[in-house]
Amino acid sequence: MQERSSVGELVQELRRELKRYSEGEKLPSSRALVERHRVSPVTVSRALAQLAAEGLVVTRPGAGAFRAAPHAPAAPTGDTSWQAVALSADGAADLVPRTVDASGVTVSLAVPPPGVIEFSGGYPHPSLQPERAMAAALARAGRRPGAWGRPPLEGLPELREWFARHIGGPAGAVTAAEVLIAAGGQSALTTALRALAPPGAPVLVESPTYPGMLAIARASGLRPVPVPVDADGVRPHLLADAFRASGARVFVCQPLFQNPTGAVLAPERRAEVLRIAREAGAFVVEDDFVRRLAHEDAGPLPPPLAADDPDGVVVHVSSLTKATSPSFRVCALAARGPALERLRAIQVVDTFFVPRPLQEAALELVGSPAWPRHLRSLATELKTRRDVMTSALRRWLPELALPHIPSGGYHLWLRLPDGAGGSAFGSGGESALATAALRAGVALTPGRPYFSAEPPAAHVRLSFAAVAGTAEITEGVRRLRAACDEVLGPGRENGSTPRPAVATLLP
Repeated sequence: MQERSSVGELVQELRRELKRYSEGEKLPSSRALVERHRVSPVTVSRALAQLAAEGLVVTRPGAGAFRAAPHAPAAPTGDTSWQAVALSADGAADLVPRTVDASGVTVSLAVPPPGVIEFSGGYPHPSLQPERAMAAALARAGRRPGAWGRPPLEGLPELREWFARHIGGPAGAVTAAEVLIAAGGQSALTTALRALAPPGAPVLVESPTYPGMLAIARASGLRPVPVPVDADGVRPHLLADAFRASGARVFVCQPLFQNPTGAVLAPERRAEVLRIAREAGAFVVEDDFVRRLAHEDAGPLPPPLAADDPDGVVVHVSSLTKATSPSFRVCALAARGPALERLRAIQVVDTFFVPRPLQEAALELVGSPAWPRHLRSLATELKTRRDVMTSALRRWLPELALPHIPSGGYHLWLRLPDGAGGSAFGSGGESALATAALRAGVALTPGRPYFSAEPPAAHVRLSFAAVAGTAEITEGVRRLRAACDEVLGPGRENGSTPRPAVATLLP
């Protein structure tokens, strides 16, 4: 973080200094810039590269950096209003709208403004990522013979074998021949839904569920049909009812540490879900997105549904991204039978293949001693952060219900009170709280995008993995107290008797 910050500061200083240079005039040497600004050579190199990308300087190997010619005047803005007609022509015949709402996805990808605590993030903080191990793996991968050549379309055989062992378990329920390497879980889910359901078809989804999957379904022309979940995962009798009522042939679920509830599918429900899907002639798309983010106290994890499925009902998605980095987009897509061939064909048409250097780096990483060490460290840190956030919420925000404390994943799912003091959380209150929280210096995720139909109550999701450490978690919850006071009314909790002001509670 300090290196990135110093690069930005140097870029700003050099922009100001460039005003004193004429076009084509040479800038001081890199060594002189290092000495003048007291930064590292790497910082100078990155700052000059950014200025070159902005068109402010021109670098010439062996000669140095020079002030670039002034920017040409911007071209006049064209008239794109005609596109509104073109994009919506014959839209009345569409089974589902062709517009896509990506807000549920972008909220977990967007970087909040400086000084705002990120409870909205969908990925672990850089301090939780194995940056050194990934860098070493990428360096070793780049030196492998043929590392920059074209890989097999299905993926590197050794990487497919590694994923097969971790999906199918010691019994070998999944083979390498049944695994495709995909560019991250989002891409794999897109391929799966496109392969298994035609446009206009219904697809059963957990309720609540991951907004990115709902966006995929709608972008593919599918109609998400919600199936409620509870503390033990999806409710089988409602799943059976949904299959009968909708005629759907696909059910998308997250049996392990479900997003957003954190629920784990109960042992007695696992076989029931597969039986119901098989009787409906339907596929189960299993999004096993955070298996490698189990907490230290999680205990033995249940195997993937795919490990108990000899009949090809399950299409399994398993990604390395959450446990590594947002940019380490390597994932397995496992299936058997004709479905596998269709998945393979669609993936080849859409993306050709995952770049070989990234696949080689994944092999280097998961085969190194640093990998199990990283997973152990991550499990310990996630549990610590979860416990700190849980304790802080109980102290500062007891009116927010926390029905389930997960033993895996990176977030908590909280139910908001129904209303108080003339401000109803259940009627636009999520947005009001999110806005008030941002003013207080906290970014959180409203619960509405996690529902494909009307939500039963107002919720928010708080991530404890995207922040720098436990101190930020505690401070962020304290700030949320102020935001809740703004929405609920000062000194009251869901219409209860007045509570001491926040200032009297702070040490």
